Amino acid sequence: MKMNALGLPIEESKFLVKELNVLLSNFQVYYQNLRGLHWNIKGKRFFDLHVKFEEFYNDSQIKIDLIAERVLTLGGTPLHTFDDYIKNSKLEIGKDISNDVIAVQLIIDSLSHLLKIERTISNLSGEIDDEGTNAMMSDFISEQEKTIWMLNAWMGEEN
Repeated sequence: MKMNALGLPIEESKFLVKELNVLLSNFQVYYQNLRGLHWNIKGKRFFDLHVKFEEFYNDSQIKIDLIAERVLTLGGTPLHTFDDYIKNSKLEIGKDISNDVIAVQLIIDSLSHLLKIERTISNLSGEIDDEGTNAMMSDFISEQEKTIWMLNAWMGEEN
């Protein structure tokens, strides 16, 4: 089995890069959705949600950079065109959403989808002892699970 400079198997790392690019694409769509929600939210909860959505998209921007840098660390090339993002994302595109409940539900649904991808990547990285990717996914997962819990609490729903 051929290993890369990180001591990880080359072929398995290539597959992991592919999955990380899928996550990157989904995060880019999520990020853009958050920007639109931030810009277009209306109603009595405007001030709270406007700030919260900005917090979310700033956090997403950091995660996007971390994912792209991990792809590079593993010897791959991060996807970087909108065409690639759309082709590789399964997230719903939130267009012209101004209603608070619809906006928050879109975020919950998006985070749930991101969690599925991250768990897949975590399992794959665990199989090849890629602690760098595994640690990053673990951090993302625990943070997003908490965010989903908080957003569900805001919605008045249990889990």
